[in-house]
Amino acid sequence: MGPRPSGGVGGTRVGVKCIHAHLGWWLAGGDDPVGSWAAQRLGLDRANYIVTSAPVRGEKLAAIDIGTNSTNLLLVDEFGEETDRRVTVTRLGRNLAATGELSEEAIATTLDTLAQYKTLIRQSGSQRILVTATEACRRARNAEQFITRARDILGVTPEIVTGDREAHLSFLGATAHLDPIDGDTLVIDIGGGSTEMIVGNASGVRFSVSYPIGAVTLTESHFTSDLPRPEDLTNAIGEATDHIDDLVRDHPEVLDVTRVVGVAGTIVTVAAVEIGLQSFDAGALHGFALTREAAEDVFRTLATERLSDRVANPGLAPERADIIVGGCCVLVAVMRRLKLDELTVSTHNLLDGLVADARSGISS
Repeated sequence: MGPRPSGGVGGTRVGVKCIHAHLGWWLAGGDDPVGSWAAQRLGLDRANYIVTSAPVRGEKLAAIDIGTNSTNLLLVDEFGEETDRRVTVTRLGRNLAATGELSEEAIATTLDTLAQYKTLIRQSGSQRILVTATEACRRARNAEQFITRARDILGVTPEIVTGDREAHLSFLGATAHLDPIDGDTLVIDIGGGSTEMIVGNASGVRFSVSYPIGAVTLTESHFTSDLPRPEDLTNAIGEATDHIDDLVRDHPEVLDVTRVVGVAGTIVTVAAVEIGLQSFDAGALHGFALTREAAEDVFRTLATERLSDRVANPGLAPERADIIVGGCCVLVAVMRRLKLDELTVSTHNLLDGLVADARSGISS
């Protein structure tokens, strides 16, 4: 901070007339006894007002994640602030486990959504588009044909990310908008086709695993009736538990993390049902403490209802009603096996990580 500017402030040709101008100069770090006197009278601490680093200007970015169940869009301005976020259930991975391929119907639905997103991106003035594709495209025999058609619409080639890359981006996004802590954080990302478990801290990801179980895959492999049978629920939870057993065996330190964060559709939906939200409210959901007791209660409610009744639950989007029980099986299996009393919900996810990763080199 240099000397006070010459010339007048507050209505005089020279010097400063208004006390608030003295105060503002002192709060900004200037040497001003009048400003210091005013701050003392008001009980203001200059440390709370000095801005040590300005936001870094970069490109307007658009990020798209093509998932097994939904295709999602995030738009940010040149400072990385969110300007729009969209979630569209496209069910790209429908029947993938049975056929090994993406169906033409699912491809058409997803491509139509991408075309709509491209219009929004064009209107936003975004300068760069980042696109990832996850589990469905990792597994499908005809993924490359889909990727080519998606590229023709978007003008960029979607990246089929590895499970490790997906885990890294999910961790980065999930924790970017939470208070930093000492110790490790476990991020649980239950998607449509896979579940990522990531442990890391302020220094980065320590380890991650990706399992081919998700809301869509467990639903298609275990539930054949409108009302889930008890034995089917047991088998679905058992399959998920087997994977978590592997996690604990290979990484026992997962039991000693300081914080657990849950992201993506299943966990956000369970929290929304627990709260009873009539419409999506990121402010009410982000940072919400979802207890194991509450998760079990929501699971019991949804798993014992027919689809026609399940859709009436506040907080449950109709397009998720047919797969939410499969997602809940993963969630309760994780919370039971890891003996989690609660987890913190984050409404930020892989898309936020994709943007943060792209912006990390702006000031370098």
